[in-house]
Amino acid sequence: MTKPLMLLLAGLLLAGCGQDEQAPPPIRPVLSVKVEPQAQAQLGRFAGSIQARYESTLGFRVGGRIARRWLDVGAQVKAGDTLATLDPTDQQNQLRAAEGDLARVQAQWINAQADARRQQQLYDRGVGAQAQLDVAQTNLKTTGASLEQARSAVSQARDQLDYSTLRSDHAAVITAWQAEAGQTVTAGQAVVTLARPDVKEAVIDLPTGLAEQLDRGLTFTVASQLDPTINTTASLRELEPQADATTRTRRARLSLASTPAAFHLGTAISVTLSSQVTPRAELPASALLERDGKTQVWVIDPQQKTVALRDVTLIARRGDSIVVGEGLQPGEQVVTAGVNSLKPEQKVAFDEDAQ
Repeated sequence: MTKPLMLLLAGLLLAGCGQDEQAPPPIRPVLSVKVEPQAQAQLGRFAGSIQARYESTLGFRVGGRIARRWLDVGAQVKAGDTLATLDPTDQQNQLRAAEGDLARVQAQWINAQADARRQQQLYDRGVGAQAQLDVAQTNLKTTGASLEQARSAVSQARDQLDYSTLRSDHAAVITAWQAEAGQTVTAGQAVVTLARPDVKEAVIDLPTGLAEQLDRGLTFTVASQLDPTINTTASLRELEPQADATTRTRRARLSLASTPAAFHLGTAISVTLSSQVTPRAELPASALLERDGKTQVWVIDPQQKTVALRDVTLIARRGDSIVVGEGLQPGEQVVTAGVNSLKPEQKVAFDEDAQ
């Protein structure tokens, strides 16, 4: 065989070997996220504050000019503590007048007693007239009634003087003053607001649309705005029936499951509303592959480092993210970039710690 023919045959053999052995597809780097299913749907987060469930507004039981306010807003008081006092001049004058009337009537009653006793003795000896005895006894009864009336007037005047001092009727915290020293108030006019610190609740304002959808399946998570690790759950206790004309919101009052020590009156809180739902996962919108009416994602096999298509149920689209239901398991890695150029069983490089 000539040398040129041998070279030709060798070239053909090499060409045949190149056609039988195809180079494997390159390993492609991809971005991925880990599937973290959610059993609760977040409905929103709202700012609020811790307030007392029970509040009372107190006022003087008599009218007058406020002489002094003894405490400021935020002060803690006990039952019987003095909150404010009126100028007692009018009440003191009324008491002195009532005591003078009582002294006068007491003197008349003593005289009436002596006269009735004397007339009774004369009548018993047969030298007194029945008519005079009757007049003396009638005068004694009339004077006795006047004496009781005078005593009641003195007691009432003393009460009026005592009413010029406004006292707390239970342990509480002063949350507001509605009147200042030197101001003239009428009987029953609101002067101070007290809050009982022993029973607290969370208060938030909700948009009208959301407030109308509240149901018993909702969960309220109440957390301190300064330290979110301080939190508790709550339940809806009261929802105002009408929306505020200015803000178009309805005030909701929540009963706390427990009351952390850091939840003082006025503490700023953040309340998160959530609802129980079927398990679902939120993924970047770039992870979704839509072909032939199917919604699919690429799932990574961490052992083989390959990808495979998986049919999923699309629940919702939220801008740059999607919510999927059935089709994924917790902890699986889903490709989030370049999904249109991947092929089944293609080798990929990915960050196994991606979240």
